[in-house]
Amino acid sequence: MNRQRIAQVLTILTLAAALGAAVARQNGWKMPAWSTLTRNISASARQPAEATPQDAIYAMLDAARDGDVKKYLAAYTGSMETALRQSIAESSDAAFRKYLQDTNAALKGVAVMAPDAVAGDREVKVRVEYVYQDRNEAQTMNLEKTSNGWKIARVDSAERVKTLVPYGTPVQ
Repeated sequence: MNRQRIAQVLTILTLAAALGAAVARQNGWKMPAWSTLTRNISASARQPAEATPQDAIYAMLDAARDGDVKKYLAAYTGSMETALRQSIAESSDAAFRKYLQDTNAALKGVAVMAPDAVAGDREVKVRVEYVYQDRNEAQTMNLEKTSNGWKIARVDSAERVKTLVPYGTPVQ
């Protein structure tokens, strides 16, 4: 097709769209104003979804990876938080920051399962699987809903998970 033919087709399509809009308005169909559309989109974007137990776990993992001791502690509640604060007091923030970063350096990936309710809608159990180069480990975390969102209250010891294909194995 040459340029003149393309221009003719585009002109016809534009006129057909304008005619269709005019007929639609004549029949009572109303298109919302652009300002209404953008206002509705920005209003919904400002309303954050309620944080989930999984979000709390990911926030804790992000804080550990970054070595952010304050955010890491904020992910915990109850006796877990107290025990962590005691550990930090016995060493130092810098030593604990290094410990967090070192333990997360070997982590290749994380799988956080859907929460299981334990006691109503205020406490849940979540299984978390950690993927390392040479192994996988699974751990169950109990989270409680507090006034500041979901917090980790208890953590079971990690158990090794048998993997059929180790991480990084070439696919054939």
